[in-house]
Amino acid sequence: MQLSLLDIDHTPPSPQARIQELRRQIEHHNRLYYQQDAPEISDAEYDALFRELQQLEAQHPALVTPDSPTQRVGGAPLEKFRQVAHRLAMLSLENATNEQEIREFDLRLKKFLGLGTELPVEYVCEPKMDGLAVELVYEDGLLAVASTRGDGVTGEDVTENIRTIRSLPLRLTGSDLPRLLEVRGEVFLTLEAFQRINAEKEENGDPPFANPRNAAAGSLRQLDPRTTARRPLSIYCYAPGVCEGATFASQREFFERIAAWGLPVNPLVAPASGIEAAVAYYRQMITRREELPYEIDGTVIKTDAFALQAELGEKSRSPRWAVACKFPPRQAETRVEDILASVGRTGVVTPVAMLRPVEISGVTVSRATLHNWDEIAAKDIRIGDAVVVERAGDVIPAVVRVLVERRTGDETVLPPPERCPECGSPVARLADEVAIRCTGLSCPPRIRESIRHFASRTAMDIEGLGEKFVEQLLTLGLIHSVADLYRLTRDDFMRFERMGDKLAANLLSAIESSKNRELGRFIFALGIRHVGERTAKALAQAFGSLDNLEAATLEELTSIRDIGATVAQSIRVFFDNPDNLAVIRRMQEAGVSPVAESRTLGGRLTGFSFVFTGGLGRYSRDEAKRLVEQAGGSVVGSVSRKTSFVVAGSEAGSKLDKARELGVRVLTEEEFERLLESGAF
Repeated sequence: MQLSLLDIDHTPPSPQARIQELRRQIEHHNRLYYQQDAPEISDAEYDALFRELQQLEAQHPALVTPDSPTQRVGGAPLEKFRQVAHRLAMLSLENATNEQEIREFDLRLKKFLGLGTELPVEYVCEPKMDGLAVELVYEDGLLAVASTRGDGVTGEDVTENIRTIRSLPLRLTGSDLPRLLEVRGEVFLTLEAFQRINAEKEENGDPPFANPRNAAAGSLRQLDPRTTARRPLSIYCYAPGVCEGATFASQREFFERIAAWGLPVNPLVAPASGIEAAVAYYRQMITRREELPYEIDGTVIKTDAFALQAELGEKSRSPRWAVACKFPPRQAETRVEDILASVGRTGVVTPVAMLRPVEISGVTVSRATLHNWDEIAAKDIRIGDAVVVERAGDVIPAVVRVLVERRTGDETVLPPPERCPECGSPVARLADEVAIRCTGLSCPPRIRESIRHFASRTAMDIEGLGEKFVEQLLTLGLIHSVADLYRLTRDDFMRFERMGDKLAANLLSAIESSKNRELGRFIFALGIRHVGERTAKALAQAFGSLDNLEAATLEELTSIRDIGATVAQSIRVFFDNPDNLAVIRRMQEAGVSPVAESRTLGGRLTGFSFVFTGGLGRYSRDEAKRLVEQAGGSVVGSVSRKTSFVVAGSEAGSKLDKARELGVRVLTEEEFERLLESGAF
């Protein structure tokens, strides 16, 4: 029998059915990607599913549920963490530091149970993750509460932050789900994520995390869950707490059941029949730790049978049925042969110790980061010092301490630099920062970031000049500062790969059009430290011209609202650098002439402040902001009791909730348009 087109049901699924199907697909792909490392679809296909779900939930807010994948982005900031009492205490494990102590644990266990020394005990072994212990509470399959270990009896409520971990199900799947399930787990960061976070912190002049564990703990204990959501935390579950509605005979059965329900379990968990098998596992993990994508600092050995665990019981602070087998520290002694300065893409000058090569855990180490000059002073590190070096986070070598007793008197103290080692520009250190920065606008390591920022939409808005084209300009040696953008020709662009006449003409036209941008945008485009869009606009309105701003004193700068001593100092440092002034003069000679845009005093919106949330249909966010400011109003980024109006578009976020909580007037897009046109709603 053949079906005709008329026989086929073309009725689209209901919004509720489609939302449920999208959630099922997204969670399926989350498990494949984060737990099994076996994705079935591309990132673009995953993003399309996620966007469709977001759009449907925005259209049907009553269908949004706490377990939806869209609810992982992080809620509103918290004022403090709520305390959570654990139903069962989260105890620490007793440590063993070598193979002999592991065997002694086995003998103590057998003696307590009255077993013969030759009878093997069935154990389960797992890597000891170097992260932060947490407890997850699922009620009827839904994640209800998550808390830190704390003092073992009481922890902190980190539910909103735990929800951002994409490998963790917000709702359990499968059959025979318990009414109540408490699971203990370890939150951690992969080494790749740890390196990325530390690189960003150092580029921003912030102190880096000492190791992945500190980074994971710092990320999980953010009062703003949105910050946590930007850090790719992971978790492995390892032990039960209270459980109602299900029983487990052994540790292995527990792992199998929770994995079937969707909870992540470390794939390196393995059974061990007898203590010698557990020792062999310990040796294997020492060998494999260098190849793992995360940090481990040992292994954990547990008695497999829960009946035996119950019989063995607990001591005052630790269970008798488990032991943490710690690895030897990965440190070595060497000598600092020199200290060099390295300049990052944002101009941060970082000291790097050049070491006499030494092997640590099978890797030859010849360099170690010293982070900043405060770190050098605090540890009193000198050229020629004998030092202890550790592979922090299994990747980045760091100097742990100086062996002062080995000093000969020939060691050299390295003072902080006064000039950039790359371009010779003066360096500066602002009062509230540990970082020393190059102040040169044309410093070679900074060029890429400077040009990208200069051409961005909220700065000079040079349409089409994306990262790929900037990279080609640098590779071909066509630009050495932002001023060189205004000297490019058609022939220069035609040297690019896959460049046509029309595209070259469009790029030249976009560069030409940017010559007369508003003064505030030009000031922002210069990339002055601490000067964002709002501050740049305030400077443009206060001084009226670039010449006036260049000549402004610290007193004149700090007299402007919202500009404090740190920002004023940063502005002054920038314009006191003759190289920066030379770049600006070259732009002016090429025809760059920013237009001072003054706020309309006495306009219908004078004295009113606006916050935008969600998407607007008729206006872009930048256009809406410009219209408000032209009418005398101001646009701010966050909602407070002083905010006059919150304009809520589609998919409005937490700012809308904050406005309702504070009683701030909320406008629809239509009401906002009427207000712009007539001053009335």
